[in-house]
Amino acid sequence: ARLDYRPSALGRNLRQRRTGGIGLLVPDVTDPFYARLADGVLSCARSVGEPVILGATGDDPEREAELIGTLIEQSVDRVIAVPSGDGELWTPALRAGLNLVFAERSAEGCAEVPAVVADDRAGVRTAVEYLTGLGHRKIAFIARRGQVQRVLAFREALTALGVPVDEELIVFARATRDSAYAAAAGLFQHRPDLTAVLAGGAVMGEAAVLAARELDLRVPRDVSLIMFDDVPWAELCSPPLTVVAQPAQDIGYRAAELVLREGRRPRPAVLPTELIVRASCGPRR
Repeated sequence: ARLDYRPSALGRNLRQRRTGGIGLLVPDVTDPFYARLADGVLSCARSVGEPVILGATGDDPEREAELIGTLIEQSVDRVIAVPSGDGELWTPALRAGLNLVFAERSAEGCAEVPAVVADDRAGVRTAVEYLTGLGHRKIAFIARRGQVQRVLAFREALTALGVPVDEELIVFARATRDSAYAAAAGLFQHRPDLTAVLAGGAVMGEAAVLAARELDLRVPRDVSLIMFDDVPWAELCSPPLTVVAQPAQDIGYRAAELVLREGRRPRPAVLPTELIVRASCGPRR
């Protein structure tokens, strides 16, 4: 303390041939859900003195592969990622021996990688049961690329309730506002018979609200809307949105706990969701 001596992280890392810290890859740093997930990672990492290197993939596989390569080149040996869905992208990282944990969703073909996720199946089922209980049968789902489990759960929930699955009412978008808006507007314009929408995330929910407003569709009189993620604006917009709330910050914190474990294989974790009913759903018109 008298000499104001500080250990050289660079020297230590050169000797150990590792950079240290945690690499965190999310689709969009401006999305409130991923901001809260990142906050959970930062909180856990801060408690043990580990820095976090943040990157945004935009749900673009090419960008994701580029960032994975950068992390490998920088000898980052711990990575938390929200994958775009293509498990082959992560083969180089696994070969390089990275300690990898997925958050919010898994990647196809990467069953060996532990993941911290919300209970998508229960969340989707609860939302679909609520909408069908209001009489809705033409229910659309705006999903983000990579939300394979939610789409499967959506089909399963409809089938279990005796509602035919209409594949035209399931659309995919990238995690950008332009892509989500195009998907939502296309649905409303080409399928005027739909009466309810389940949005796979806050960006998709925002796009659905904007598209409905611009096409003079009233929520919930003309179309009912449920959105995954309870972001602040969901309760403030008119009408307040019914949501499937996910513990975003807990997902990030638990993922950081798993990736920081040494010497034993971490187990995946499934965290609960909650349907918060507000005013954006009503009986089928």
